[in-house]
Amino acid sequence: MKVWYFSEMPYPDVWHGDPETLRVSLANDRFDPAVGEALYRRYLDEYALCDELGINIMVNEHHSTATCLVPACNLMLSIMARETKRVRLLALGCPIANRPDPIRVAEELAMIDVISGGRLDMGFVRGAPYEIHPANISAVRQLDRFWEAHDLIMKAMTHRGGPFNWEGDHFHYRAVNIWPRPIQQPAPPVWITATTPASGRAIAERRYTVATLLSGMIARDLFNAYRARAHEQGWTPGIDRFAYLAVVGVGQTAEEGYRIADQVADYIRTSPIVAEPYRNPPGYQPVAFNAAALKAGAVSGRVGRRLATFDGRSIDQLGASIEDLVAAGTAFAGTPDMVFQQIKRFHEHVGGLGHLLMMGQGGHLSHADTVANLTLFSREVLPRLAELGPVEMAAAN
Repeated sequence: MKVWYFSEMPYPDVWHGDPETLRVSLANDRFDPAVGEALYRRYLDEYALCDELGINIMVNEHHSTATCLVPACNLMLSIMARETKRVRLLALGCPIANRPDPIRVAEELAMIDVISGGRLDMGFVRGAPYEIHPANISAVRQLDRFWEAHDLIMKAMTHRGGPFNWEGDHFHYRAVNIWPRPIQQPAPPVWITATTPASGRAIAERRYTVATLLSGMIARDLFNAYRARAHEQGWTPGIDRFAYLAVVGVGQTAEEGYRIADQVADYIRTSPIVAEPYRNPPGYQPVAFNAAALKAGAVSGRVGRRLATFDGRSIDQLGASIEDLVAAGTAFAGTPDMVFQQIKRFHEHVGGLGHLLMMGQGGHLSHADTVANLTLFSREVLPRLAELGPVEMAAAN
């Protein structure tokens, strides 16, 4: 199992100051550039530490929000491409359905791959519903736009022999001919995030790595849908095709590990605070999804979901304790042995997991605690993850 360290790079000073929204319309006069400079330096230092510890690096992006200070994940990865020497770099990801210029994305990713010496993994995401408004696009047919952007980026990455023309439904180019081209041939590995079994099937058709984030028990249904579609097409995916993001907190004692994970989990509790006009733009979700959400009952001012636990309970992720999040497989916390056993249980539950995306920093967790979390994990948990190989399907059901 490979491990990738992830932080949203938050600006947590204002997380509890606005009960209505932390996204889109939160006034940027709440941002202090001097504080921001210190945070960027700190977060980059923590990512650079991963190169020493042998933990791969994952970076994402969000827009108009205090929950994430990265409006361009490719910019952050370009820095890490130079500062690191051996770990792999994952952009998860680029919201290509919201970007006006897919060719620019292809050029940026190819440049990162070259600077890093061929250590890039490319992750494409649709983008959060509340970022439709700041992107100034329509949610209607956004998924079609996503796949066309993907097709264009991949053709730009792999095409040789001079310019080609592109006339699609959403994008039009007279001459596509990217410089530089990537080191990894025909292109760097591709990841795509998913939240539903239907998305898992679509990703399986392209044989990409599927990643699901903080989704708990439903990850098994998503991964099984991927496997089923792969088998229909005549191939068997290895565990390297499955990735899962969870909160991780490791301490010398159970109490310390739970404290660290609880602070990181503040991301789960606060980032969904979104004003009503931006939560669910028309066309973003299928009608059936919206009907189910209405039946379940939305939480005012927040975009959340309920999670099932291993012992059959249903919890609200927005108000859940860290113990509840561990029981739901959304967090792994405690001593190194406890964390390993929790990861092993989840690995077996989903039928095998090749990538753990470790959300090891969040909220007000300090730099010292983040360094301790990463260091202890790399020393006492990471080596044991090599034990976790393929899982028999019968054991996963």
